[in-house]
Amino acid sequence: VSNRLGGCDPRAVPRYLVEAYGAASDAAVRDARTTAERVAQLTAGVHHLRTTFLPDDETILHFFDAPSAATLEQAGREANLSFQRIVEAVEGDGPAQ
Repeated sequence: VSNRLGGCDPRAVPRYLVEAYGAASDAAVRDARTTAERVAQLTAGVHHLRTTFLPDDETILHFFDAPSAATLEQAGREANLSFQRIVEAVEGDGPAQ
């Protein structure tokens, strides 16, 4: 989707945070990241942006751009991505709500 200036409007595609819990090991984080990347490979319109691990909380956060939370949830299940919840995320320069 283009904006008036001819560039791509990053707000046109929703961004989601996928929260998961995992063991505090390099292998577990690597496996989670690989599976998150597979989610994007299997589903058109879904893009894996990054995976962040919070070792003190044993929490893995995946960030995706996707057409909808439902599309992302289905793609995650098809790729066997372990997760507890999916929530829409707004970057720091996004609209206040």
